[in-house]
Amino acid sequence: MLVSTRRREILHRLVTDGYVEAKTLAAEWGVDASTIRRDLDALERSGQALRTHGGAKPAPGVTAKLPYSMKRDERTGAKSAIATAAADLVGDGDTIILDSGSTTYEVAVALRHRLALTVLTNDLRIAKYVAALPNIRLLVTGGELLGSVFTLVGERAIAFLGDYAADWAFLGADAIDAEAGITNMNTLEVPLKRAMITAAAATAVVADSSKFGRRALARIAGAEEVTRIITDDELGDGIAEQFGDHLIRTPTGLI
Repeated sequence: MLVSTRRREILHRLVTDGYVEAKTLAAEWGVDASTIRRDLDALERSGQALRTHGGAKPAPGVTAKLPYSMKRDERTGAKSAIATAAADLVGDGDTIILDSGSTTYEVAVALRHRLALTVLTNDLRIAKYVAALPNIRLLVTGGELLGSVFTLVGERAIAFLGDYAADWAFLGADAIDAEAGITNMNTLEVPLKRAMITAAAATAVVADSSKFGRRALARIAGAEEVTRIITDDELGDGIAEQFGDHLIRTPTGLI
């Protein structure tokens, strides 16, 4: 297991379980307890965790929205493939909404050659990238910054989206389950994600296969409420069948 993947899973468990024990994780993942302790130390230095005797608990005020620096280099091939499939849904002249996240950032990259697009986003990294593209009109929501993930949230961002009508919204998700639907660990982002769905004629959730079969804290929407769910071809047939025609599995080997 990659260091970034292991630390992502530790952070997920910190928030969902409220505590992790180093020796338990070490035994489960077949690594030394010292390796897990180094992971916990790194999460403490980043402000995500508080070390305790033998383990760790979430730092005060921490939600499970992973810092962008932890997400950026994970599953890059899958994200690129997903982004390419998402971009195929967009035509020149469309208006699109890009939610915050490392996968939606890749969607922005995949759209760089489209003409006369209008892009609305609450992600400052996406905004910075799109601002340098000559053929795309950029609109950035207002709102309060969630610094570690470069995301704008809040009532002003929601009100901003209420003034626009988009062709497509591309949303990220922390977890996807056939029964629980599309869910997120950071409750602050959920109302804005719902506003994105409302503002768009069609919505695609872009998420790699590691997000499936999980449930996070707050529900964004049911799987049937979005037009497409785009993932990679590592998702097993059994889970994929639960989503029917909503789901697109794109081959990562093409990237």
